[in-house]
Amino acid sequence: MHLSQKERKIIIDCIEKIRFELERDIDKHSKELIVSNIELFLRYCSRFYDRQFITRDVVNDGVVHQFKRSLHHYLYSGKASELGCPSVGHFAQEQYLSANYFGDLVKKETGKSALEIIQTKLIEVAKERIFDPSKSVSEIAYELGFKHPQHFSRLFKSKVGYSPNEYRMMN
Repeated sequence: MHLSQKERKIIIDCIEKIRFELERDIDKHSKELIVSNIELFLRYCSRFYDRQFITRDVVNDGVVHQFKRSLHHYLYSGKASELGCPSVGHFAQEQYLSANYFGDLVKKETGKSALEIIQTKLIEVAKERIFDPSKSVSEIAYELGFKHPQHFSRLFKSKVGYSPNEYRMMN
């Protein structure tokens, strides 16, 4: 989490209050004060966590742009057939971020989850490749990193409304 000096002081102050209560002799107020200070600490953490997505807009935009570029490269370079379906964790790791933080950042910046973006791009590439009559649906699925073609077909149908073969026949 990215904290300003003032925010860091607030967090440290909360921790010090909790520590103070834990090191004291226990009385009838101890538990309530510890719980209250932990709640305050967690509320500040939530506030600062959410705030960093707003104040780090330029940096975050770069992360999202790099993610989309990397996803495009992943699908068009043949990495998917080697490494498997693209995952949120893979792209988070590329940018030295945790998968949860990366997912939150992408969602706040784009309004879509990282998984939704990955699936949308997978379907976009699949639609391009489906019109190549020399490739079977299974071959396309393997090229996109799916271990099982039926998983590809299920995703395709859920996103497009038609199975890959039905879509191929319609167009």
